[in-house]
Amino acid sequence: MVLIVSVFSLCIFWIAWPTSDRRVPVPNAPRDYTYGHKRASNGMELHYLRTRPSNLMPESIHDNVPSTRYYGINGGFFYQKELLSIAIVNDVPVNQAAGTYGVGMTNVKYARGTLVWDGSIDKLSVQVAREASELIVSNRTHYWAQGGISMSLSQDDIWMEQMLEEHAPFADEERLRSAAVYDFEGNVYLVVSSNEGTLAAFRKAIVESIGIFYALQDGIFLDGDGSSQLQSREAVLKGDGRPVVQMLRILK
Repeated sequence: MVLIVSVFSLCIFWIAWPTSDRRVPVPNAPRDYTYGHKRASNGMELHYLRTRPSNLMPESIHDNVPSTRYYGINGGFFYQKELLSIAIVNDVPVNQAAGTYGVGMTNVKYARGTLVWDGSIDKLSVQVAREASELIVSNRTHYWAQGGISMSLSQDDIWMEQMLEEHAPFADEERLRSAAVYDFEGNVYLVVSSNEGTLAAFRKAIVESIGIFYALQDGIFLDGDGSSQLQSREAVLKGDGRPVVQMLRILK
């Protein structure tokens, strides 16, 4: 009788378990990264994946990040199936299924901070641009770029002014947050919060919790709120479960 009850209980549990909570197996899952988890003094919980820019690539997914077979975090802003942020690899936009608009060639409406990796010289920069054609790289067949909002990590006196000029959405609201920052040694940190905060609180938490260990140079805010998503071997953050158009994917 005990055995029957136990089996029945397990069956009920299995039926009630939401399908969306089951992780998609990741074949040949990446290992060339370091996972970190920090809690800042302002209460923001940060999860980050540290890797080299050569091990990253903007990728079109049209899915929730933990529902894919990739490791990494969400990318730029979007509307329905169209990208509103630059997301490009070697001058080829990543969201070509969108047609001519929303493919990833433009930071729509505004010039915004765009993280650029110039692969030929292995150099990172944040460039404020509206069109991908404005980005400065040494070789247009060996780079990637990810649009967002400037963090201006080396310019504490003007960062908020720059953020407002780039029309960062919902900056003063308590929301989940995402970012990509880099240090003076050229390492990239893909950062997602697991609790809510303003852009200012999120930036402060990054500087305090990650910058205290690594000399951060600059970075960009990415899309936030329910779009703030992360998948790695160590952690899964689903945001509100929504699909996103694009992510920053760890390759290996």
